[in-house]
Amino acid sequence: MPVELAFENDGLLRPGDHRLSFHDLRKSLLVAGPKNKAAYPNWDGPWRSHLVDNLEVLVNQLLQVGITEIFIDGSFAEDKEHPNDIDGYFECDLMRFATGRLERELNLLDPHKIWTWDQASRRPQPGFPHQQLPMWHRYRVELYPHTPGACSGLKDIHGNDLEFPSAFRLSRRDNRGRGIVKIVR
Repeated sequence: MPVELAFENDGLLRPGDHRLSFHDLRKSLLVAGPKNKAAYPNWDGPWRSHLVDNLEVLVNQLLQVGITEIFIDGSFAEDKEHPNDIDGYFECDLMRFATGRLERELNLLDPHKIWTWDQASRRPQPGFPHQQLPMWHRYRVELYPHTPGACSGLKDIHGNDLEFPSAFRLSRRDNRGRGIVKIVR
């Protein structure tokens, strides 16, 4: 039985890794919404459910190639009533990623061939300030590979580079600890 998820007063998940299967994720407050429905009158459960369906497609592809350490967060793991997407990362072998082997393996599984992290593949989306990867345009999910020692491109309040495990567990608003969801089978 998963630990009951709860938002802190600042709208973030309680700090820690919250282990959830897709079944549990769909039943959690991240999709079903907080119990206090009056405080969240515009909670978009159908949209959140759609995002989880898309996430499951990508996670199943990762699992098929042997990737099992997968984490999600972003505005989806906050009390934002209509998040734009789901962000996350997965742990993988450096050489498998650096040689392009992982990308090739994943694109053999995905009919839309969306697996790439090449900056040149990013495209604009009207109404969004940043260009997005192909996986975002197709699934509204962005999952990034993480290898130990590799930085995320994000920095802490002192300007130090952060690896994904650290960066995803800190609020970008105030650098406080935040919760993250670990996808489990």
